Amino acid sequence: MATAEPWQKAEISGPTKALVITKPEVVVALVKRAKRPLLIVGHEAAEIEIGDNILLDFAIRISATGKIPIVATAHIVGEFAKKGFQAALSMPVMDIANRLVDSEWKGLDGNGRYDLVMFIGIPYYMEWLIFSGLKHFGQNLKTISLDSHYHPHASWSFPNMSEKDWVQNLEIIISKLGGE
Repeated sequence: MATAEPWQKAEISGPTKALVITKPEVVVALVKRAKRPLLIVGHEAAEIEIGDNILLDFAIRISATGKIPIVATAHIVGEFAKKGFQAALSMPVMDIANRLVDSEWKGLDGNGRYDLVMFIGIPYYMEWLIFSGLKHFGQNLKTISLDSHYHPHASWSFPNMSEKDWVQNLEIIISKLGGE
């Protein structure tokens, strides 16, 4: 099994750490197996340029592959609208994190709890805390970090990687999920 170190070195994650995504096909398999996946996109997705795109473009393409609903945090729902993507719902990141651990919450559409939640474009320190809360209090919830830095509190995370490798992994995920 591959191991990775947290990007923020001073943070101690405890004995249970995220499984390292060594092949993007792992993410594809997890998404295909999930009954109710969700993608949470933070404001950094509108700011981070990777390859010839911004991270937001990858989030849109991931959502479109399998009709994965998107929760846009902060002001970024407007950025989705500018790109013609109207399916994103807006909610503060801490609010959605709190709802994900609420056993009574029936999801954004009222059809039940989510079983797989992917995160991308949220500041590292915030994701660290959110993943920690979900790891300890999210019942039967798998979490995936799609960011380029290792998140030990997630269920699954990419290791710390270069931009080139990150783009390549995201492209493989999109293509294997049936996207363009």
